[in-house]
Order: sequence, then C-alpha cells, then structure tokens
Amino acid sequence: MKEIMAIIRMNMINQTKRALADAGISSMTAKEALGRGKGLVDIKLLKGAEQGYEEAISQLGQSQRLIPKRLLMLVVKEKYVKKTVKTIIKVNQTGKPGDGKIFVMPISDSVSVRTGESGDGTLDDL
Repeated sequence: MKEIMAIIRMNMINQTKRALADAGISSMTAKEALGRGKGLVDIKLLKGAEQGYEEAISQLGQSQRLIPKRLLMLVVKEKYVKKTVKTIIKVNQTGKPGDGKIFVMPISDSVSVRTGESGDGTLDDL
C-alpha cells in the first residue's frame, strides 16, 4: 500500500474529489496548507541571500509569499497508485506554475480503529 500526498490549488478541490470518486477512490483526507514552489524564487537572489548580502535578503523576503493550497492524503492499494496519480494530474494540470506536486510514499500497515482489521482489507477496493 502507498500514501499519495497531493498539493493542489485551492479552487481545484471539488473537481479533484469528484474525479477521484468517479474513479472509485473515495477515501481521503484534505486540509488547508500554505506553500510555494521553486518557480517563485530568483536563484540569483537566493544565492546572494545565502552569502549574506542585505539587498538580496530584503528582495528575497518579498518573493517568499506562501500561497494557499489544499493538501490531499490518500492511502491506496499498490495496484491503484497509477490510476490515482493520473486522475489527480488530469484534473489539476494546466501547464502553468502552481499546478501542484504529488508524492508517493510506502505505507507498512493500516489498521481500522473500529474493527481492528489490518492490512489491505482496510482500504477501498475499486
């Protein structure tokens, strides 16, 4: 089983939830987040700031604004990882900076609090 953590635009959450539900993936957790990607930083300013140049530090402070995002966390069976990732990309990809990022991480186990069941049986089966 894998955890899929997706950071998407705030205004894309409803379309993403709908597309995932249509794909048979209904279990998820979502929360508000603040963040920024690498595209918003001028690398020259960053290097100047790292070297201690006051001008670079002051200018860099202006470009470090954190953008409201939505963080989705899903745990799916291994065989549904590609389908889940493709669904998220299909809905959120505009080709412009800020579309988001998806991380896929291993999960060693899952346990249902209600039943005590563990393993893949606790996850959605499409």
